[in-house]
Amino acid sequence: MNEHFFQCPYCWEEISMLIDTSVREQKYIEDCEVCCNPIEIYAQTEDGEITVFDAKNIEQ
Repeated sequence: MNEHFFQCPYCWEEISMLIDTSVREQKYIEDCEVCCNPIEIYAQTEDGEITVFDAKNIEQ
């Protein structure tokens, strides 16, 4: 598991998330820990490192 910091696409606060680097590609919805809005998370990993990370507002 790697901790990854990013900005919420709703409130722009910096939040952190644990990414399971044993899973090569993952996409899911998780609520912001600050404003509670749903964020679509997409991550790709390779060799235990996060290679792609995207956090999107699902209302766009």
